[in-house]
Amino acid sequence: MSEVIRITPDVVVPVAELEFRASRASGPGGQGVNTTDSRVELRFDVAGSPSLSPEDKERALRRLGPRLDRDGALRVVAQAQRSQLANRRA
Repeated sequence: MSEVIRITPDVVVPVAELEFRASRASGPGGQGVNTTDSRVELRFDVAGSPSLSPEDKERALRRLGPRLDRDGALRVVAQAQRSQLANRRA
């Protein structure tokens, strides 16, 4: 079975539905921070997810409304850690 993220006891999203993108972090953090791609952006297409029921999609779209882009996708950015792996885990 592939990796999954358990949202609730009944809702599971395969990691394959998540898009990860790495880029350079901004701000202070040492000499290597601006030369490595430690910032991680996660994108999840709430509106288009085959793993969510229509009711789950409706609830998520309603609750996350202002945080979603035009296509109904949630975007989360992590850059507090100095390594890409740590930011991806966060």
